[in-house]
Amino acid sequence: MRNRLSSVTLTPRQFQLAALFALGALTLIVFSGAAVRLTGSGLGCPDWPRCYGHVYPPLQTHSLIEFSNRVVGALVGVVTVVVVVGAWRRRPFRRDLALLALTLPLGVAAQAVLGGYTVEEKLAPGFVMAHFALSMVILVAAVTLAWRARAPDGRMPIYNADRRAVWAVRALVPFGAVVLIAGTAATAAGPHSGGAVGQTIKRLRFDGADTLNLMIHIHGGLAFAFGLAAVAVWVVLERRRADARLRRAMTFLCVLIALQGVIGTVQYETHLPGELVWFHVACATLTWLCVLWSVAAAGRLEPRTVGNSAQIRASMASHGS
Repeated sequence: MRNRLSSVTLTPRQFQLAALFALGALTLIVFSGAAVRLTGSGLGCPDWPRCYGHVYPPLQTHSLIEFSNRVVGALVGVVTVVVVVGAWRRRPFRRDLALLALTLPLGVAAQAVLGGYTVEEKLAPGFVMAHFALSMVILVAAVTLAWRARAPDGRMPIYNADRRAVWAVRALVPFGAVVLIAGTAATAAGPHSGGAVGQTIKRLRFDGADTLNLMIHIHGGLAFAFGLAAVAVWVVLERRRADARLRRAMTFLCVLIALQGVIGTVQYETHLPGELVWFHVACATLTWLCVLWSVAAAGRLEPRTVGNSAQIRASMASHGS
Protein backbone atom coordinates (compact mmCIF):
# COMPACT_ATOMS: atom_id res chain seq x y z
CA MET A 1 0.00 0.00 0.00
CA ARG A 2 2.81 2.38 0.93
CA ASN A 3 4.63 1.68 -2.33
CA ARG A 4 1.42 2.29 -4.24
CA LEU A 5 0.90 5.68 -2.59
CA SER A 6 4.51 6.68 -3.17
CA SER A 7 4.08 5.99 -6.87
CA VAL A 8 1.11 8.38 -7.20
CA THR A 9 2.01 11.54 -9.08
CA LEU A 10 0.10 14.63 -10.21
CA THR A 11 0.23 16.28 -13.59
CA PRO A 12 0.65 20.08 -13.70
CA ARG A 13 -3.03 20.41 -14.63
CA GLN A 14 -4.15 18.23 -11.71
CA PHE A 15 -2.09 20.24 -9.25
CA GLN A 16 -3.43 23.49 -10.68
CA LEU A 17 -6.97 22.28 -9.96
CA ALA A 18 -5.93 21.26 -6.44
CA ALA A 19 -4.48 24.73 -5.81
CA LEU A 20 -7.68 26.36 -7.06
CA PHE A 21 -9.74 24.09 -4.81
CA ALA A 22 -7.62 25.11 -1.81
CA LEU A 23 -8.14 28.77 -2.70
CA GLY A 24 -11.88 28.20 -2.79
CA ALA A 25 -11.83 26.39 0.56
CA LEU A 26 -9.80 29.17 2.21
CA THR A 27 -12.30 31.70 0.89
CA LEU A 28 -15.22 29.63 2.16
CA ILE A 29 -13.87 29.59 5.72
CA VAL A 30 -13.86 33.41 5.70
CA PHE A 31 -17.54 33.39 4.75
CA SER A 32 -18.43 30.86 7.45
CA GLY A 33 -16.42 32.77 10.05
CA ALA A 34 -18.33 35.95 9.22
CA ALA A 35 -21.60 34.03 9.60
CA VAL A 36 -20.54 32.95 13.10
CA ARG A 37 -19.92 36.54 14.10
CA LEU A 38 -23.04 38.00 12.55
CA THR A 39 -25.36 35.38 14.07
CA GLY A 40 -23.97 36.11 17.54
CA SER A 41 -22.44 32.62 17.75
CA GLY A 42 -18.86 33.60 18.53
CA LEU A 43 -19.13 32.21 22.07
CA GLY A 44 -21.48 29.39 21.16
CA CYS A 45 -18.62 27.18 22.33
CA PRO A 46 -17.02 29.19 25.15
CA ASP A 47 -13.92 26.98 25.35
CA TRP A 48 -11.49 25.65 22.76
CA PRO A 49 -10.83 23.16 21.22
CA ARG A 50 -13.73 21.47 23.05
CA CYS A 51 -17.28 22.81 23.34
CA TYR A 52 -18.51 23.09 26.92
CA GLY A 53 -15.85 20.54 27.82
CA HIS A 54 -17.06 17.98 25.25
CA VAL A 55 -15.84 16.93 21.82
CA TYR A 56 -19.32 17.59 20.43
CA PRO A 57 -21.58 20.63 20.86
CA PRO A 58 -24.90 20.81 22.71
CA LEU A 59 -28.04 21.00 20.58
CA GLN A 60 -28.21 24.78 20.72
CA THR A 61 -28.28 27.04 17.66
CA HIS A 62 -25.26 29.19 18.52
CA SER A 63 -23.19 26.21 19.64
CA LEU A 64 -23.98 24.29 16.46
CA ILE A 65 -23.07 27.26 14.27
CA GLU A 66 -19.76 27.88 16.04
CA PHE A 67 -18.87 24.18 16.12
CA SER A 68 -19.77 23.79 12.44
CA ASN A 69 -17.34 26.58 11.61
CA ARG A 70 -14.63 24.71 13.52
CA VAL A 71 -15.41 21.56 11.54
CA VAL A 72 -15.18 23.51 8.28
CA GLY A 73 -11.86 24.91 9.45
CA ALA A 74 -10.56 21.41 10.15
CA LEU A 75 -11.64 20.23 6.69
CA VAL A 76 -9.92 23.23 5.12
CA GLY A 77 -6.79 22.26 7.04
CA VAL A 78 -6.98 18.75 5.55
CA VAL A 79 -7.36 20.24 2.07
CA THR A 80 -4.23 22.36 2.51
CA VAL A 81 -2.23 19.36 3.73
CA VAL A 82 -3.36 17.40 0.67
CA VAL A 83 -2.17 20.28 -1.52
CA VAL A 84 1.25 20.15 0.15
CA VAL A 85 1.49 16.42 -0.57
CA GLY A 86 0.33 17.10 -4.12
CA ALA A 87 3.03 19.73 -4.59
CA TRP A 88 5.70 17.18 -3.66
CA ARG A 89 4.13 14.55 -5.91
CA ARG A 90 3.74 16.92 -8.85
CA ARG A 91 5.80 15.99 -11.90
CA PRO A 92 7.88 17.78 -12.87
CA PHE A 93 8.61 18.85 -9.30
CA ARG A 94 8.79 22.59 -8.67
CA ARG A 95 10.39 23.85 -5.50
CA ASP A 96 8.56 27.20 -5.61
CA LEU A 97 5.16 25.51 -5.60
CA ALA A 98 6.15 23.14 -2.78
CA LEU A 99 7.28 26.00 -0.55
CA LEU A 100 4.20 28.08 -1.31
CA ALA A 101 1.90 25.13 -0.63
CA LEU A 102 3.57 24.62 2.75
CA THR A 103 2.48 28.09 3.89
CA LEU A 104 -1.21 27.16 3.60
CA PRO A 105 -1.49 24.53 6.39
CA LEU A 106 0.85 26.63 8.53
CA GLY A 107 -1.51 29.56 8.07
CA VAL A 108 -4.55 27.44 8.92
CA ALA A 109 -2.80 26.15 12.05
CA ALA A 110 -2.01 29.73 13.07
CA GLN A 111 -5.66 30.62 12.51
CA ALA A 112 -6.78 27.78 14.77
CA VAL A 113 -4.50 28.95 17.57
CA LEU A 114 -5.52 32.58 17.12
CA GLY A 115 -9.17 31.51 17.05
CA GLY A 116 -8.68 29.71 20.36
CA TYR A 117 -7.20 32.83 21.95
CA THR A 118 -10.04 34.90 20.48
CA VAL A 119 -12.59 32.69 22.25
CA GLU A 120 -10.57 32.71 25.48
CA GLU A 121 -10.42 36.51 25.36
CA LYS A 122 -14.21 36.70 24.92
CA LEU A 123 -14.03 38.07 21.35
CA ALA A 124 -11.84 41.06 22.22
CA PRO A 125 -11.83 43.40 19.16
CA GLY A 126 -8.09 43.19 18.58
CA PHE A 127 -8.15 39.39 18.39
CA VAL A 128 -11.19 39.34 16.09
CA MET A 129 -9.61 41.90 13.76
CA ALA A 130 -6.32 39.97 13.72
CA HIS A 131 -8.24 36.76 12.95
CA PHE A 132 -9.74 38.32 9.82
CA ALA A 133 -6.47 40.01 8.81
CA LEU A 134 -4.61 36.68 9.00
CA SER A 135 -7.22 35.16 6.69
CA MET A 136 -6.46 37.86 4.13
CA VAL A 137 -2.73 37.14 4.42
CA ILE A 138 -3.31 33.41 3.87
CA LEU A 139 -5.32 34.27 0.75
CA VAL A 140 -2.26 36.09 -0.60
CA ALA A 141 -0.31 32.83 -0.44
CA ALA A 142 -3.22 30.84 -1.89
CA VAL A 143 -3.68 33.20 -4.85
CA THR A 144 0.07 33.20 -5.52
CA LEU A 145 0.14 29.40 -5.49
CA ALA A 146 -2.88 29.08 -7.79
CA TRP A 147 -1.47 31.66 -10.21
CA ARG A 148 2.03 30.21 -10.38
CA ALA A 149 0.62 26.70 -10.81
CA ARG A 150 -0.84 27.87 -14.14
CA ALA A 151 2.59 27.61 -15.77
CA PRO A 152 3.14 23.88 -16.43
CA ASP A 153 6.87 24.10 -17.05
CA GLY A 154 7.91 26.71 -14.50
CA ARG A 155 8.28 29.58 -16.93
CA MET A 156 7.12 31.98 -14.24
CA PRO A 157 7.56 34.81 -13.57
CA ILE A 158 6.27 36.74 -16.56
CA TYR A 159 8.12 40.02 -16.93
CA ASN A 160 6.34 43.26 -17.76
CA ALA A 161 8.23 46.12 -19.38
CA ASP A 162 5.49 48.64 -18.52
CA ARG A 163 6.82 49.67 -15.13
CA ARG A 164 4.22 52.39 -14.62
CA ALA A 165 1.36 49.94 -15.06
CA VAL A 166 2.91 47.38 -12.71
CA TRP A 167 3.52 49.91 -9.93
CA ALA A 168 0.07 51.44 -10.35
CA VAL A 169 -1.57 48.05 -9.79
CA ARG A 170 0.75 47.14 -6.93
CA ALA A 171 -0.10 50.40 -5.16
CA LEU A 172 -3.66 49.15 -4.77
CA VAL A 173 -2.55 46.37 -2.41
CA PRO A 174 -1.61 48.47 0.65
CA PHE A 175 -4.52 50.81 -0.10
CA GLY A 176 -6.95 47.89 -0.17
CA ALA A 177 -5.44 46.46 3.03
CA VAL A 178 -6.02 49.75 4.86
CA VAL A 179 -9.66 49.79 3.69
CA LEU A 180 -10.11 46.21 4.97
CA ILE A 181 -8.61 47.07 8.36
CA ALA A 182 -10.85 50.12 8.65
CA GLY A 183 -13.83 47.92 7.81
CA THR A 184 -12.97 45.41 10.54
CA ALA A 185 -12.64 48.30 13.00
CA ALA A 186 -16.08 49.58 11.99
CA THR A 187 -17.55 46.13 12.58
CA ALA A 188 -15.76 45.87 15.93
CA ALA A 189 -17.44 49.10 17.00
CA GLY A 190 -20.86 48.10 15.67
CA PRO A 191 -23.79 46.10 17.02
CA HIS A 192 -22.54 42.73 15.75
CA SER A 193 -20.15 41.83 18.55
CA GLY A 194 -20.13 38.14 17.71
CA GLY A 195 -21.77 37.21 21.01
CA ALA A 196 -25.36 36.31 21.79
CA VAL A 197 -27.85 38.52 23.62
CA GLY A 198 -26.92 38.79 27.28
CA GLN A 199 -23.22 38.05 26.78
CA THR A 200 -20.79 40.82 27.67
CA ILE A 201 -18.48 41.40 24.71
CA LYS A 202 -15.81 44.08 24.49
CA ARG A 203 -16.30 46.65 21.73
CA LEU A 204 -14.12 49.40 20.27
CA ARG A 205 -14.93 52.50 22.29
CA PHE A 206 -11.94 54.81 21.88
CA ASP A 207 -14.29 57.70 21.01
CA GLY A 208 -17.10 56.74 23.31
CA ALA A 209 -20.58 56.42 21.84
CA ASP A 210 -19.42 58.11 18.62
CA THR A 211 -16.84 55.42 17.80
CA LEU A 212 -19.11 53.51 15.41
CA ASN A 213 -20.18 56.61 13.50
CA LEU A 214 -16.56 57.79 13.28
CA MET A 215 -15.27 54.43 11.99
CA ILE A 216 -18.10 54.13 9.46
CA HIS A 217 -17.22 57.50 7.98
CA ILE A 218 -13.48 56.78 7.99
CA HIS A 219 -14.06 53.42 6.32
CA GLY A 220 -16.47 54.95 3.81
CA GLY A 221 -14.07 57.76 2.92
CA LEU A 222 -11.16 55.36 2.45
CA ALA A 223 -13.31 53.00 0.37
CA PHE A 224 -14.45 55.86 -1.86
CA ALA A 225 -10.84 56.98 -2.40
CA PHE A 226 -9.86 53.37 -3.10
CA GLY A 227 -12.59 53.16 -5.73
CA LEU A 228 -11.35 56.34 -7.41
CA ALA A 229 -7.80 54.97 -7.40
CA ALA A 230 -8.94 51.69 -8.96
CA VAL A 231 -10.84 53.51 -11.72
CA ALA A 232 -7.78 55.70 -12.38
CA VAL A 233 -5.58 52.60 -12.72
CA TRP A 234 -8.19 51.02 -15.02
CA VAL A 235 -8.12 54.10 -17.26
CA VAL A 236 -4.32 54.06 -17.38
CA LEU A 237 -4.28 50.39 -18.33
CA GLU A 238 -6.89 50.90 -21.04
CA ARG A 239 -4.96 53.80 -22.56
CA ARG A 240 -1.70 51.86 -22.48
CA ARG A 241 -3.39 48.79 -23.98
CA ALA A 242 -2.17 46.56 -21.17
CA ASP A 243 -2.48 42.78 -21.20
CA ALA A 244 -6.09 41.66 -21.67
CA ARG A 245 -6.05 39.51 -18.51
CA LEU A 246 -4.92 42.46 -16.43
CA ARG A 247 -7.57 44.78 -17.83
CA ARG A 248 -10.23 42.13 -17.24
CA ALA A 249 -9.13 41.71 -13.62
CA MET A 250 -9.22 45.48 -13.07
CA THR A 251 -12.69 45.67 -14.61
CA PHE A 252 -13.97 43.08 -12.15
CA LEU A 253 -12.29 44.98 -9.31
CA CYS A 254 -13.98 48.26 -10.22
CA VAL A 255 -17.38 46.56 -10.46
CA LEU A 256 -16.93 44.90 -7.06
CA ILE A 257 -15.91 48.18 -5.42
CA ALA A 258 -18.99 49.88 -6.89
CA LEU A 259 -21.16 47.04 -5.58
CA GLN A 260 -19.55 47.42 -2.17
CA GLY A 261 -20.41 51.10 -2.18
CA VAL A 262 -24.06 50.33 -2.82
CA ILE A 263 -24.17 47.62 -0.13
CA GLY A 264 -22.41 49.84 2.39
CA THR A 265 -24.84 52.71 1.79
CA VAL A 266 -27.90 50.49 2.07
CA GLN A 267 -26.72 48.75 5.23
CA TYR A 268 -25.96 52.12 6.86
CA GLU A 269 -29.42 53.47 6.01
CA THR A 270 -31.08 50.28 7.28
CA HIS A 271 -29.10 50.28 10.56
CA LEU A 272 -26.67 47.46 9.79
CA PRO A 273 -28.81 44.31 9.44
CA GLY A 274 -26.71 41.18 9.91
CA GLU A 275 -27.53 39.71 6.49
CA LEU A 276 -26.30 42.79 4.64
CA VAL A 277 -23.18 43.03 6.80
CA TRP A 278 -22.36 39.40 5.93
CA PHE A 279 -22.80 40.15 2.23
CA HIS A 280 -20.55 43.18 2.68
CA VAL A 281 -17.83 41.04 4.29
CA ALA A 282 -18.14 38.40 1.55
CA CYS A 283 -17.83 41.00 -1.19
CA ALA A 284 -14.88 42.60 0.62
CA THR A 285 -13.11 39.24 0.54
CA LEU A 286 -13.83 38.85 -3.17
CA THR A 287 -12.58 42.39 -3.75
CA TRP A 288 -9.32 41.53 -1.99
CA LEU A 289 -8.98 38.43 -4.16
CA CYS A 290 -9.54 40.61 -7.23
CA VAL A 291 -6.78 42.98 -6.12
CA LEU A 292 -4.40 40.03 -5.78
CA TRP A 293 -5.52 38.67 -9.15
CA SER A 294 -4.73 42.04 -10.74
CA VAL A 295 -1.25 42.13 -9.20
CA ALA A 296 -0.54 38.61 -10.44
CA ALA A 297 -1.79 39.45 -13.92
CA ALA A 298 0.42 42.56 -14.02
CA GLY A 299 3.49 40.34 -13.75
CA ARG A 300 6.92 41.24 -12.43
CA LEU A 301 8.97 44.27 -13.36
CA GLU A 302 11.30 43.64 -16.25
CA PRO A 303 14.89 44.41 -15.19
CA ARG A 304 16.17 47.65 -16.67
CA THR A 305 19.13 45.83 -18.19
CA VAL A 306 18.22 42.46 -19.55
CA GLY A 307 20.55 40.53 -21.79
CA ASN A 308 17.93 38.06 -22.95
CA SER A 309 15.05 40.51 -23.36
CA ALA A 310 14.01 38.88 -26.61
CA GLN A 311 13.53 35.55 -24.84
CA ILE A 312 11.55 37.19 -22.03
CA ARG A 313 9.22 38.93 -24.49
CA ALA A 314 8.77 35.66 -26.34
CA SER A 315 7.81 34.04 -23.02
CA MET A 316 5.30 36.81 -22.38
CA ALA A 317 3.81 36.31 -25.83
CA SER A 318 3.50 32.56 -25.33
CA HIS A 319 1.70 33.02 -22.00
CA GLY A 320 -0.62 35.62 -23.41
CA SER A 321 -1.73 33.36 -26.22
